[in-house]
Amino acid sequence: MNMHHEMSHEEIVRARLIALRCEHRDLDQAIAALASQQMTSSLTLQRLKKQKLVLKDRIARLEDELTPDIIA
Repeated sequence: MNMHHEMSHEEIVRARLIALRCEHRDLDQAIAALASQQMTSSLTLQRLKKQKLVLKDRIARLEDELTPDIIA
């Protein structure tokens, strides 16, 4: 019984969303930990925050892709 299941586009998008949300949460925790340290480089914090914003935008695009268009 060798059943091969290909993931649908929606399943792939949902799996990607889960991964991106996890990465976003991890970055949030890293930023909080670094911000609490006195010897943290502001440049490092800026880069992490920018990376977090990029992830947020990617998450929003994928969420929009999953949301059906409603014609008013």
